[in-house]
Amino acid sequence: MNAPETMIMNEWVKVGAIDDIPPLGARVVKSAHGDIAVFRNADDEVFALLDKCPHKGGPLSQGIVFGRHVACPLHNWSIGLADGEAVAPDVGCVRQFAVKVEGAQVFVKIN
Repeated sequence: MNAPETMIMNEWVKVGAIDDIPPLGARVVKSAHGDIAVFRNADDEVFALLDKCPHKGGPLSQGIVFGRHVACPLHNWSIGLADGEAVAPDVGCVRQFAVKVEGAQVFVKIN
């Protein structure tokens, strides 16, 4: 899947097919807000977070997806995919974006 460059605000943006995102993996979408990591877990749930760990800014898209979390590749912080919250004892939050899947297509709300 190509990373679409989008400047659309407050609209659903088509990311591509769900099968373009590997299970337990991520793809990156470029936006005016910065890179957005779009994740797919083992249950085929899809999530989107700003691709920047709240700790040291590590690229979450390169982390390991497990359950409904991603482990930051820099310092192994666990970040909730559904809410962007760091798991205790770590503290911090990364911006979360709404996601929907229609048929086999994934959309992210850029706002």
